[in-house]
Amino acid sequence: MTQGFVQEKVVSALHGALSDAKAKGQLKIESWPILTLDAPKRPEWGDLATTVAMALAASEKRAPHDIAQIIADNLSTRDQLFERVEIVRPGFLNLTVKPAVWLEVLREIERQGAVFGTSSLGVGKRVLVEYVSANPTGPLHVGHGRGAAVGQALARLLKAVGYDVVSEYYINDAGRQMKLLGASVFARVQELAGKAVTFPEEGYHGVYIREVAERIQQSEGAQLAALAPDEMEQRCRDLAYQSLLQLIREDLAAFGIEFESWFSEASLLASGAVERAFADLQQQDLLFESEGALWFRSSKFGDEKDRVVRKQDGECTYLASDIAYHRDKLQRGYDLLIDVWGADHHGYIPRMQAVMQAYGHPKERLQVVLVQLVKLLRGGEEVKMSKRSGEFITMREVLDEVGADAAKFFFLMRDSKTHLDFDLELAKQRSADNPVYYVQYAHARISSLWRVAAARGIVCPPAADTDLTVLTDPDELGLIRKLSAYPEILEASAVAFEPHRLTYYLQQLAAQLHTFYNKHRVLPPAADQEPQESGEAPVAEEISPKVTIARLVLMRAVQQVVKNGLGVLGISAPEQM
Repeated sequence: MTQGFVQEKVVSALHGALSDAKAKGQLKIESWPILTLDAPKRPEWGDLATTVAMALAASEKRAPHDIAQIIADNLSTRDQLFERVEIVRPGFLNLTVKPAVWLEVLREIERQGAVFGTSSLGVGKRVLVEYVSANPTGPLHVGHGRGAAVGQALARLLKAVGYDVVSEYYINDAGRQMKLLGASVFARVQELAGKAVTFPEEGYHGVYIREVAERIQQSEGAQLAALAPDEMEQRCRDLAYQSLLQLIREDLAAFGIEFESWFSEASLLASGAVERAFADLQQQDLLFESEGALWFRSSKFGDEKDRVVRKQDGECTYLASDIAYHRDKLQRGYDLLIDVWGADHHGYIPRMQAVMQAYGHPKERLQVVLVQLVKLLRGGEEVKMSKRSGEFITMREVLDEVGADAAKFFFLMRDSKTHLDFDLELAKQRSADNPVYYVQYAHARISSLWRVAAARGIVCPPAADTDLTVLTDPDELGLIRKLSAYPEILEASAVAFEPHRLTYYLQQLAAQLHTFYNKHRVLPPAADQEPQESGEAPVAEEISPKVTIARLVLMRAVQQVVKNGLGVLGISAPEQM
């Protein structure tokens, strides 16, 4: 796991101390411990803490406090790194790093720039992230929007830590739902032509179906009238599918979502992929017939029961297509498959992981990220959604109201496995209460600082050429510590498939930045006639030229990390707000 810039140095020092202790015969260390660092609960306890002494107690058969003392004694030879090493019973090691070491973080951020925080964890590994994959039978709704935001963030996170990632949209353009789409649009076209029809009971009733029918009637009414009813319904199905798929593409583009691959279920079926998948499973005796149906022995791989893949009437189930589709994914050579599904598909996971094992792969080759429902609120009142009545709130409506950036940030603020309350009014506010505004304003606020500095002729040299030792205030060092943690947060978010960790980090970093801005000066006080565009609080703090330059370097680093983090989430970092 990637550590922060300073944290890496501390871990290296701990490894060195343990190696020295082993070489001296002070510790046996038969099994090398995993070194983890945490922030102490109180700042006065130090910068970082480790429980390595307690982890070694059982194997060393010694008290954790004694082991901690041995480690501390061997750390004392590394005076260039630690200002203070303290032992707290039963065996915590609290470590205070010298300020000069923290200052190197600013130089490292400036040196790496846009790639600060990225790593090579996944280099050489290929990942396919499939998300959204909504049926092309209607516009995307708010739930699809959350899935789109989560899927894109996951793909970007994995790319940031070195994986070769392809994002894919699986177009469900075959089967019963497409037949119902054709029948629904056909009925509306007939109605528009003045004919009495019986609308399909299980058809799509949304207003958008009538709109699609109106466009088809206007563009091809005469040609349709010349067709036999079956041909006319098929033509309506094809035209409606094309229209609605194009609408989905446009909505995703408005959301800033792009896919490298669009995979058609119909093309999969037409290629004979299902039959080939069945043949492979038959050879392994993983299919059997019972009660006139064909079954997959998924219980052999941990599923609670076996599953039907072809029904008594000869029609294949959704599982059959999914088996063929995931077999195709595996044959394309991906090391990891990630599917982003609605939480109502939770029970489907074991059978698909059984498919992985049936084809000779560990079940972990497929990872499923579940996305829970979104409750839209306006003024504290729930905005009802009902797809059947055609009154559901589309993703595009939300984008038009609050913007793509706010929608993405709100969708990503909470763990995707938990329900989300999305307050439309809050998402539009230009205040500290709006999380996305709060984070973006941190970037814009520093941009305004550069404009004011340039107007006054203040130039900020590179961090390597700046005396940063004047940054001794606890608020300054606190910001640097938070910046140092960014690489670890980025990698942890990617490994856990949890983008909300990054949004939470960015909110914390923005809060520290705004607190600093309201408490401290960066630039000298402005002359009376100069505007306070930088937004600094009119605090009565004396500030020297050296401190101004050093704080500008600090602000530049904060701005870079905010921009990097927002970029990973697919959210803009505005210069002005």
